[in-house]
Order: sequence, then C-alpha cells, then structure tokens
Amino acid sequence: MSLTRRAVIITSLAFAASPAVARTGFETWLKKFRRKATRLGFSERTLEASLKGAEFLPKVVANDSRQAEVAKPLQDYLASAASGARLSGGQKALKKYKNTLSKIERTYGVEKEVLTAIWGMESAYGGFRGTLPVFSTLSTLAFEGRRRELFEAELLAALQIVEAGHATPAEMRGSFAGAMGHTQFMPSTYQRHAQDFDGTGHANIWGDDPTDALASTAQLLKAEGWRKGQPWAVEVTLPHGFDLALTGRIFPRKTRDWQRLGVTTASSAKLADHGNGALILPAGPEGPVFMVYNNFHVIKKYNYADSYAIGVGHLSDRLAGRGQIRSGFPKNPWGMSTRERQALQQRLNDRGFAAGNPDGVIGEKGRAAIRAYEQSRGLPVTGVPSKALLASLG
Repeated sequence: MSLTRRAVIITSLAFAASPAVARTGFETWLKKFRRKATRLGFSERTLEASLKGAEFLPKVVANDSRQAEVAKPLQDYLASAASGARLSGGQKALKKYKNTLSKIERTYGVEKEVLTAIWGMESAYGGFRGTLPVFSTLSTLAFEGRRRELFEAELLAALQIVEAGHATPAEMRGSFAGAMGHTQFMPSTYQRHAQDFDGTGHANIWGDDPTDALASTAQLLKAEGWRKGQPWAVEVTLPHGFDLALTGRIFPRKTRDWQRLGVTTASSAKLADHGNGALILPAGPEGPVFMVYNNFHVIKKYNYADSYAIGVGHLSDRLAGRGQIRSGFPKNPWGMSTRERQALQQRLNDRGFAAGNPDGVIGEKGRAAIRAYEQSRGLPVTGVPSKALLASLG
C-alpha cells in the first residue's frame, strides 16, 4: 500500500471516528479559503451567499476514499447501460426533444443519439441530477486532502459561476464529486464549455429544460475532436492464431493493414474504412473485440473508463436502431479467475509496474504494466495476462 493511500485511509478513519474534530478543522480551513477568495477578487456578496452555509459532509469523504475491490463485469455494466428502461427512456427523450436535438446536431456536428446516450448515462435523462449542495461538497473535498488542489480549483470555478450570475448557490446541487446538471458537468467544465443555446442569457444546466446541458455536452465533444459519421467502434472477429500483442488502444493501424491481417466485422463482412483504428479486448480475446476509432477516445475525455465509453457507444448504437453486441462474455476473461486477475495486478504493483487498482479488470493500464514487466525481464512483449505470467511473478 502506498504512503499516499495509507494516509488517505488514516485520515478518513480519523474523520469517521471524530466528526466534531473534522468539522472544527473544516471551519478553520474554510475561513482561510474565504480570505484567499477575497484576495482573488470575489465579491463579499458571492462569498457570503456561497460559503456561509457550506458544511463538512463525512459521506462525501467516505465516497471519495472508497475503491471497489472488484469492478462490475463489463457484461453487467452494459446490461445496465442499455437496459430496457434506459432504452425506453432514451427513445422517449429523442422523440420529446427531436427538434432541439436535431438543431444541436446541426450546430455542433454531434449525433443526437450520442448526446442522448450520455444524458441517459449521466442522469437517467434528468431524473437523477444530484441533490448535494455543491459548495458543501467541493469545500469538503478541497479540505479532505486526497485531491485537495483539484477540488479547490473546482470550488473557485463554482464561485465564478455565482459571481457571473449564471446560477445561485441554492440551484447548484449535484453528485458526491460536485458534478452538476443533466450531463453532470464539473464547475470548470461548465466554465470551458457551457452554452446558452436557448438564448436566455445564461447557460442553465440545472433546470428541468435540458437544452443548454445537451448543447454544452455537444460543444465539449466538438472541442475534443468529435468526427460526425465515424462510429465509436465496430465489433470485429479476429482470425485464428491472431497475435494478441498487436491489440491495445496504443497500437492503431490503417484499415487496409487490419484487413491484411484477417480482421473482419463480427458478421464476417469486410472491415469498412473509418480511419485508423485500434483493437481492444475488454473481456479478453474470448469476449467481444472492438475496433475503436477517434470518437471512442473523445468519449473517454468525458469519463476515462473504457467501460463508460463502451457503454455510451453501445447505448447510442441501440438508440440509433443498431443491433446488440454479437459475441458472448466469458466467465473468466483471459482464462483467469477474478482472484487470479486481482493477484496479477497486485503483484505487478508490488514490483513497481503500475497496473492500477487490483479490481480484477485488466484494461489498458494493466496491459501496459505487463508489457513493461515483460520488457524488463527480456521476455517477448505481448501485454497478455495469463496464469503463466502470474506464476512468474511469484
């Protein structure tokens, strides 16, 4: 366990054991922060309205410190992402906001199904936008210490939103991390990308009308390089004996190169040219294999998890009338049990090869750690998890 991680756990336990002590420390920190904000030029009116009622929220600290021991398997994640309820809700949203979404698509060049999928994933189409007061949440996280600088910057961005008159502190409610509105923008994201698409004078991502939130999300994707008409991914089939060392997000190739290597679509059709693509194996080679393109990486700018990007992409495909994922999911990806995959991640971490949280899901970070380990030992560099690799780590 790293010293940083140990310190976070000790700090969190101290908070849980003595909330009164934590609140006293919080109040002292908040006074110092308020003096800093005054020096930065924020008005007393904004500071009084935003910070006077800010409270220390122990449950926010606990949520920030928690790490799941075992991540949800991809098939379970996708079953939730494209559940019957989410598909039905998305279809209703597409119908209800047809004109608005079409206008946003024409303006920003981002497909309406993609925007609707993100909306559905982030807040269930506005049904769960978060109820925690943002200034209490961000103040707590800025004080708590694990990512203090990050959340202090977000707290300053939230003050700027109030100072500019875009929202009142009471309107600014959100998640455990301070994300707000229909598509869960952090305050700094709002500052960079918020759009007043309905022309009211303020970009309102908090109200019941999702127009500004959807346009703001489209602007974010456009700014990150979204390419209209390009799929996020295509499910593919690999030929027998395919060299798995060629797979991974960091190894893109031209379509003709993949064609020469025998890669086809999952329906055995010729792979169409959508630009350079890379192969990912989110459930190992026995599960679905995806050829991912630029737009996959753009979705990851919204949320870095591969499972999230796949979930958004798959939901958008379903909303656009495309079919389900063809391949089944193996019980044990990479031919290893969950405990074996966790042990592999932990042993790589222990040897100084950063494989990420030992949650049993070996993604791109884990495979990069394997490559680094293999290279250090003079082994063939494949990045492929296996029981033999686990045994070699002792």
